[in-house]
Amino acid sequence: MAKIKSAYFCQSCGYESAKWLGKCPSCNQWNTFVEEVIEKPTAGNAAVWKTSTGGAQRVNKPSKLEEIESATEERLLTGDEELDRVLGGGLVTGSVTLIGGEPGIGKSTLMLQLALNIKQKRVLYVSGEESEQQIKMRAERITKTPQADCFILTETSTQNIFKQLEQLAPEILIVDSIQTLHSAHIESTPGSVSQVRECTAELLRFAKETATPVFLIGHITKDGAIAGPKILEHMVDTVLQFEGDRHHIYRILRSIKNRFGAAAELGIYAMHGNGLREVSNPSEVLLSQRDEELSGISIGATIEGARPMVIETQALVSISAYGTPQRSATGFDTKRMNMLLAVLEKRCGFRLSAKDVFLNIAGGIKVEDPAIDLSIVAAIISSHEDIPVSSKICFAAEVGLSGEIRAVNRIEQRISEAEKLGFEKIFISNYNLKGFNKDKFKIELVTVSKIEEVFSALFG
Repeated sequence: MAKIKSAYFCQSCGYESAKWLGKCPSCNQWNTFVEEVIEKPTAGNAAVWKTSTGGAQRVNKPSKLEEIESATEERLLTGDEELDRVLGGGLVTGSVTLIGGEPGIGKSTLMLQLALNIKQKRVLYVSGEESEQQIKMRAERITKTPQADCFILTETSTQNIFKQLEQLAPEILIVDSIQTLHSAHIESTPGSVSQVRECTAELLRFAKETATPVFLIGHITKDGAIAGPKILEHMVDTVLQFEGDRHHIYRILRSIKNRFGAAAELGIYAMHGNGLREVSNPSEVLLSQRDEELSGISIGATIEGARPMVIETQALVSISAYGTPQRSATGFDTKRMNMLLAVLEKRCGFRLSAKDVFLNIAGGIKVEDPAIDLSIVAAIISSHEDIPVSSKICFAAEVGLSGEIRAVNRIEQRISEAEKLGFEKIFISNYNLKGFNKDKFKIELVTVSKIEEVFSALFG
């Protein structure tokens, strides 16, 4: 009998060790090593599938760079404008896309909608978590006229999946989820580091050799990271994160990694009883409808990827009831908020060191664009002085440590978005006027260079 081979794997990053270690030398996490039985595949039992030409697998040879023919990327439109935008303009043939998100957020619904709505393409939806009857029930809820070329397979063995792939030859493959698959070449349990890595590698080889786009749905850990080894994100071409609060209807599809497009794109969906619906104009969704002016609210113009958006920033400043003031931010970096509070206290004389400050980005999105600094500062001072900021005023500028108002990129797109939504004024940096034609906009441009000028214009 052959000797059983085993190794220890870090469940956080996938680091392999011949013996158990208390601390992982790769990711510095403690008590993450688990023993797994491994067995290298031999030539006799390796997974084999035919290429698109029907012959044996080709042998690649090195080529000079100038000898390689330039070819345009063939992109397949999925019929979902939000998904196409996040992918960089469509689905690239032979690409592998990993979608992660919390349980119940809508990952399976999004992928099943893709399988049912894409036109004239043969789609295979492989599920290791649900039965065929459960998928049928969801499909009937999503659409009344499903796509005729959508096939459902409930299977967890990669060897059996490849047999069906060879017979069906689908043009798009969806796997729900990668943690449920297992390969006969690895003797560990499904969902382990070695199984996830091996199954992903097999699907990756299939995608590249047959030019078939593959979607993988992945679970996430309690920390919000995709479960399995970190190398899983390096292996695939695109990593998408499906975010949102299950108690609200809006969902955000965010691109974390994309080899074929921008890695900062954003797609917004609304979850209804009959599935996910695209939100074509997110600015109107992220702005609350107010009957009266309220203090502590201001509007900022931000850009996510190639999409300009106007969002609402909310601040609450109150007297601290305890010895240590509280600082809390939702949807914004707390450290950057503390930096802006220090600027207000040092440069403008506002006494905020003994005050509780709470900040919220409306709509449940996370913003990293420094262009909303001025909007946040205006909301904080508005709440501190209890003076409302007009809902017809928008802000798009970065605040420096010395209190200067710094220029931001793509200012024309931000101004156009604010003008389209009916704003009357927008505060921008004076340094954004270089090579800029301000006469083509009907909205009033208020240029400032110091933070004191903003407060004088807003509050007198």
